[in-house]
Amino acid sequence: MYKSIRPLFVMSVLFAIVLASCNLPSRAPQTQEPNAIFTQAALTVQAQLSQTATPAPFNTPTLPPPQPTNTAVALPTQPLVTNTPLVSPTPLCDLGQFIKDVNIPDGTVFAPGAAFTKTWRIRNAGTCTWSGYSLVFDSGDSMNGTSPIAIGTVAPGQEVDLSVNLTAPAVNGSYRGYWRIRNASGVLIPILNGYQGKSFFVDIKVAITSAGYDFYTRAPSAVWISGAGTLTFGGPDTDANGFAMYKDNQKLEDGTFATKVLETHPQWVDNGVISGRFPAYTVVEGEHFTAKIGFLALADGSCGAGNVKFQLNYREGGGPVTPLGEWTKSCDGTLKSVDVDLTPLKGKSVEFILAVLANGSAGQDWAVWIRPQIALP
Repeated sequence: MYKSIRPLFVMSVLFAIVLASCNLPSRAPQTQEPNAIFTQAALTVQAQLSQTATPAPFNTPTLPPPQPTNTAVALPTQPLVTNTPLVSPTPLCDLGQFIKDVNIPDGTVFAPGAAFTKTWRIRNAGTCTWSGYSLVFDSGDSMNGTSPIAIGTVAPGQEVDLSVNLTAPAVNGSYRGYWRIRNASGVLIPILNGYQGKSFFVDIKVAITSAGYDFYTRAPSAVWISGAGTLTFGGPDTDANGFAMYKDNQKLEDGTFATKVLETHPQWVDNGVISGRFPAYTVVEGEHFTAKIGFLALADGSCGAGNVKFQLNYREGGGPVTPLGEWTKSCDGTLKSVDVDLTPLKGKSVEFILAVLANGSAGQDWAVWIRPQIALP
């Protein structure tokens, strides 16, 4: 047994010596640092990559389109077709229809304060007879029209003319008044072809208008008198009682010639007179009397010794004579313009009187009115 243990002991000693020799310093080169090893490996890989051909570019793969889903698409809803029959409109009991303006077309011009009558033609287009119905003012300008106005009995299908008396307003401008038909129960009925399907209207303009008054043209109709009595218009120009006549295209004191020249020579006595009273005329607001006054030149073209008073007077309703204007004129080689505002006489019917009064001797009083007239300025 002893002999067998000894060999084992020897082996253990030898093994321990070998192990101890592994931990002794060695003369072999030191092992490189790990970082150096990694650096060298990287350089080696880079060298290998440099020797390798440039790789082909990488293409991003295209994804396949999304697969369609099973979501249902909503279709527009179509209305259901029914077989409901169309219903005919029910005839109206109360229904009027405008046919036409019988008179006074739209835009007719009237003088301020003028009276007129407007008439419309209306048809009963309903199924009920109009009894106890009225024409009534609805809106706009009433123009002093009476409302309501009884219509009378109108059968279905019958036409009737409806009229109302009106007065134009006093101020210039455009005016319109709307009228309707009211049934016996006080209900306003619709009107076919009417304004907004319910009314009809009167439309006017108010403006100052003047027919004017031409004394030259009306001279033969005037009543001419002098101190010697009544004179006949037209001369002769040698009548010692005085005369009134036309003297167109005769030379005047200023050397001119004119048309519409009315000569009024007073009676050939000192302070002689002549006057002419003209037919009545209703004055319109804003009108003026205008004329030029003077003398005819003598036969040699010179100015004579004429010297008179020209007068414009009027008479209303056979009353007293009232003066409107007076101008003293001598023959001095000029004509005088006169202008008289007749506004105070607006709306009045008056007889105008032209008069000439000699200042002393009437021997050369060849007094003339040139274009005497009444008109709007």
